[in-house]
Amino acid sequence: MSTSSRRRPGVRLGTVAAAAVLGAGAACAFTVTHALPAPHRPEPSEHTAPSATDSERPHVVSATTTTTPPPPKPILPFNVKLTTPDIPTPAGGVRSGACSGSLIAPNWVLTAGHCFHDINDVRIGGAPQYHMTATVGKLKDSDPGGESAQVVDVRQSPVNDLAVVRLDKPITDIAPLALAATPPTVGEALQFAGWGSISPTVVAPSDHLKRGQFTVAAIHATTVDAESVVPRTVENSPCPDDSGGPFFVSPDNMTGTVVAIVDNGPACPQAGLEVIARVDVVNGWIHKQIDATPQ
Repeated sequence: MSTSSRRRPGVRLGTVAAAAVLGAGAACAFTVTHALPAPHRPEPSEHTAPSATDSERPHVVSATTTTTPPPPKPILPFNVKLTTPDIPTPAGGVRSGACSGSLIAPNWVLTAGHCFHDINDVRIGGAPQYHMTATVGKLKDSDPGGESAQVVDVRQSPVNDLAVVRLDKPITDIAPLALAATPPTVGEALQFAGWGSISPTVVAPSDHLKRGQFTVAAIHATTVDAESVVPRTVENSPCPDDSGGPFFVSPDNMTGTVVAIVDNGPACPQAGLEVIARVDVVNGWIHKQIDATPQ
């Protein structure tokens, strides 16, 4: 996982929130100068129940219940921020890194293959060689809620720079993205989401989710070229640490279908086409990985 650039040179991966009442309580005093007769109280009988004195009468308090509505659920809850503090370096030390992704099953996240590699930046599968935390269901780092899990297994796509990774616990309260089963069409509108850098010079994951709008410019065997519909900025386009972020379609910003994932592109935020890895060409392979592993 190169954390200073995207994929030679554009791999989308980088290094690393009472008012007072007048007179209240004032005493009122008077002097008794004549004895007053005691008030007449009827003797109780079998037909008349004794009346309660003021001190004996129960004190009824009117209670008001206030309920606080739950906070609204975030949009795009399926988005995933992937972070690690301890990628081994050839010099014997460690460095931080980050990627983006999307939840595609309770235990599985879709991301870029180059997010998981050996000390020589060669993509690898199996148990990762460094700790990778997946944070799901937030729009900002400071947001309450969300869930976190650890990546425990990596499966590398056999045909493009894409991987599915298994989490150590299921995320059951968020609807995963569906997987595209057919190719996109030229001109089709796609949304982008990712947690990548918001600086062209200081590479570090953002503290908030970035979003952008793209259209399909061209379709290749295992990738798609995507073009931004507005001038590119660090907030609306993939940059380092956006690797693996989904390009998707959604009717409601809560559910949707992932069409491709961030792989390669121009230096951030310069103009140019994004090269994104197609999901439909590995749809069957992804389902095989998920279905063959107990949840």
